Amino acid sequence: MLFMVIEHFGREAVLPLYRRLREAGRALPDGLTYVDSWVEPGFARCFQLMECDDVSLLQQWALQFGAHDVRFEFVPVLPSAQARENVEPFL
Repeated sequence: MLFMVIEHFGREAVLPLYRRLREAGRALPDGLTYVDSWVEPGFARCFQLMECDDVSLLQQWALQFGAHDVRFEFVPVLPSAQARENVEPFL
């Protein structure tokens, strides 16, 4: 299943988080796959596309950021082509 992970960064979180990423990588639990990400120009939010079959893997990953000022949203998403296929019989 695909999830759009929206990370909301506190004012002082950006540099420590980028240092952590450089030094330790994403530190994803087995079964959680990073697909791609996009960051707002002002660094207030990051949008990451992640894939996993068990939502608890997202929770485990997010709990690693407890010492940083980051808030997470996990939004299940479908590729637009799949959504179009689901809608097609009703058109």
